[in-house]
Amino acid sequence: MVHDLSACTIRNFTPDEWPFYRAIRLRALEDAPDAFGSTFAAESALPPEQWAARMARSATSGIDHALAAEIGGQPVGLAWAKVDADDPSLVNLFQMWVAPEARGQGVAAGLLSEAVRWARARGASAVQLGVNCANEAALGLYARAGFVATGWREPMRPGSDHVEQRMRLAFAQGE
Repeated sequence: MVHDLSACTIRNFTPDEWPFYRAIRLRALEDAPDAFGSTFAAESALPPEQWAARMARSATSGIDHALAAEIGGQPVGLAWAKVDADDPSLVNLFQMWVAPEARGQGVAAGLLSEAVRWARARGASAVQLGVNCANEAALGLYARAGFVATGWREPMRPGSDHVEQRMRLAFAQGE
């Protein structure tokens, strides 16, 4: 699926784009280290084969929806929707990030919209995500899209002072 938001295009990553995915993922981890459960150090140490395998799985698993956002052919964002391993009616959203130079242009809303569209199309009952409680912009984006806090909170990752909260968007039956 390709969405064009004026100058921004939201589309699926293809398996051969693992270097493109790696570059934007590492940029996200470097730019916003407190927004993710993983770290730049951990992921930058991964060998090319692991990046390639991750992209190959996303294209063939049927349960992954890896999204790229581009402006003028340049990567400016990503998001990853994945069917929950324990509950196939639930889709989890991970790795949501938009480059600083592209913020405020609807890129994040476009990524979120496509992830939600995909979840609905597969018959999911809800989409959930974890967000740093201190990230007001992300909290606002998710609230405007209808996500609500579930009450679940925990540290972003072991040793982190930052707290992540879970938010969920439930779909009405028949949506």
